[in-house]
Amino acid sequence: MSNAWTRRSFLAGAPAVLLARKTAAPRPNVVFIASDDLRNALGCYGHPIVQSPHLDGLAARGVRFDRAYCQYPLCGPSRTSMLSGLRPDSTRIWANEIAIRDTVPDALTLPQLFRQNGYHSVRLGKMYHMNVPGSVGTNKWDDPPSWDVAISPPGLENKTPGEGRNVTPHIGEGGAFHWISFKGEGKHQADDRAAEQAIELIHQRRDQPFFLGLGFLRPHVPSVAPERFFDLYPLEKMNLVVNPPNDLAHIPRASEIAINTRANDMGMKDSDKREALRGYYATISYMDWQVGRVLEALARTGQASRTAIVFWSDHGWHLGEHHRWQKRSLFEESARVPLIVAAPGRRARGASSRALVELIDVYPTVAELCGLKRPGHLEGQSFVPLLDNPARAWKSAAFTQVSAPEGIVGRAVRTDRYRYIRWEGPYPDEELYDHQTAPDEHTNLARDASQAALLKQLRAVLEAGWRAARARV
Repeated sequence: MSNAWTRRSFLAGAPAVLLARKTAAPRPNVVFIASDDLRNALGCYGHPIVQSPHLDGLAARGVRFDRAYCQYPLCGPSRTSMLSGLRPDSTRIWANEIAIRDTVPDALTLPQLFRQNGYHSVRLGKMYHMNVPGSVGTNKWDDPPSWDVAISPPGLENKTPGEGRNVTPHIGEGGAFHWISFKGEGKHQADDRAAEQAIELIHQRRDQPFFLGLGFLRPHVPSVAPERFFDLYPLEKMNLVVNPPNDLAHIPRASEIAINTRANDMGMKDSDKREALRGYYATISYMDWQVGRVLEALARTGQASRTAIVFWSDHGWHLGEHHRWQKRSLFEESARVPLIVAAPGRRARGASSRALVELIDVYPTVAELCGLKRPGHLEGQSFVPLLDNPARAWKSAAFTQVSAPEGIVGRAVRTDRYRYIRWEGPYPDEELYDHQTAPDEHTNLARDASQAALLKQLRAVLEAGWRAARARV
């Protein structure tokens, strides 16, 4: 397993049995694209400002999931859960900087399953956890059994020459809103290098199927992008979230501890917030451009029609809602993620689905799309039926959890109408939000005695857990 990229790396490792079967119908490739720290801020999700033409085009070819949820709103736990098919309580990974084999040494990961079934499994960029910018260019916390080739392209990140400013200087790199606008195309950036290597792979491996895990860093901070993407978002057009005056009064103490340094607007003035928004949106458009380059390579080589494409983010992102920024909350903005799937042979095209799905469901879905036998340990449910009929009845609930100092554990359940949150530990409490009457989650109905029956019902949903919420197929 090498981090040094060569053409030989991509061409090596094709099983002899596959080389002898060139006349057989090719199995579909998988291009598995991750964006780091991306909320549903894309044009195809109805965002009024963000320009994301390439991902919008992908959504027009497949199914856009409007209510997809992560299992843990933090990079490492979310990614290991998704790629292992195990929920955080099963992986026992509730923090960053832990590799899947540290807690589940016999795990059979999603890319490993494809590797065992004759696919050439390649990682380019961030799939499992990687500190950004600190460990960019390294293989820390990666999973070698998952890949035939694993490459972490280096990048200049916060050392990139250009115009910029850290609008939260009291917060260290990796969490700070530090934006840098530079001239040129960005050949010194890890995401650009990952896209270049993905294009090379697509052009060179046309005869044997591949599983490509392509992990882009953006829009994770630092917000580094070419100046032409910053130019798309003038500061005067950055509209700030307006929270009601009493918004924080209904939020439990445990929730505030969990969000940590990301609460209270991170100490930013309104002018700082506009710069943070511009940087976030600019890097989304930059990431979208990289996706477009890869999609173009698939089309140009004639492989688009036999490639399943999955686009996802590891968790959502606050941009001022409840005076919070970034991640680690159990509110909708942090738990909900973009998820787009375009796969050969599925009937739905350019459709959206309001079905409740979870990142844990992606493993069995992708395995089924490619005709692979799914392992029995998986704790998600394949949503392939939704790729033919996005409007059909599906899961009754999705589950997200988070941990915090002092032994705090928060667990959330999202149903069709409600979000219920239970906090365990030294500050036990509850939250209940009605998305039909108050989708911004500003009114905590758990404080309302008249909602006792509903509260009891949702407690039961949380206690029954994910098995009871599965769709009937």
